[in-house]
Amino acid sequence: MFRDIGVVGAGTMGQSIAEMLAVKGLDVHLAEKTHERLEQAMQAIEASLDRQIERWAITQAEKKLILNRIHTEPSLEHLAECDLVIETISEELESKKQIFAQLDAILPENTILASNTSTLSLTELAAETNRPKRVIGMHFVYPALRIDLVEIIRGLQTSDETFQQTKDFVERVLNKKGVMVYESPGFVTTRLICLLINEALHLLEEGVASPEDIDASMRIGYQFEHGPLEMADRFGLDSVLAALERMFREYGELKYRPSILLKKKVRAGQLGVKTGEGFFQYDKDGGRL
Repeated sequence: MFRDIGVVGAGTMGQSIAEMLAVKGLDVHLAEKTHERLEQAMQAIEASLDRQIERWAITQAEKKLILNRIHTEPSLEHLAECDLVIETISEELESKKQIFAQLDAILPENTILASNTSTLSLTELAAETNRPKRVIGMHFVYPALRIDLVEIIRGLQTSDETFQQTKDFVERVLNKKGVMVYESPGFVTTRLICLLINEALHLLEEGVASPEDIDASMRIGYQFEHGPLEMADRFGLDSVLAALERMFREYGELKYRPSILLKKKVRAGQLGVKTGEGFFQYDKDGGRL
């Protein structure tokens, strides 16, 4: 079973996955281009652990152990001993292709190479490697520590062995539900939730209800933890826009065409929790103001 896990990309999703893996007792090698971004990532992870301490979920001693399991790596070469590597960089196909080609040259042939992509083709990424049978998708839902679901996506050549090893890891080690999904832009979770968010944006554009009332309708009426607009803020409005644009291009259906309001927010740099403002305002710890 996997013990040393590589995570490529120290953005919001990379931080969340690295923290979750370390909490589960695994050694994590978090790779990013610069020391500055790695330092920012570790500060964010530490802040997340501090919030857990405030809720009495963990102790100071446990926090120290968790942080000691996360090793920051400024170079992909330091991932050479990992059993599994999860790529979490932004949803840009060419960048992911480059990362997969580089990792393929570094990693032992039996290492599984996974992507956390929510919309891109695993088959296309696998084609950049000499191990298409060992390439798979592991789509975690943010926040990875709290959401007990992982979409496991098979590319065209993903082997049964790779899928079973990944599913066993997800369910036995991470204690999450692994759902098998065949390759399709947006898979299940992103495809459905982005449509909900986009329709909520159309309601807002049309003046049907306020942001607060749109979200309250779904939170109270359908027992959502967050309404669709706050969900979009927490995912990152730029990430939601990128997912919708990708699905619109792939499927060619108008239901995936992004709301103009979403585009305006992204152009204004109001990306949600990560910038402190989206459809709502947030403090530095991601709490609603």
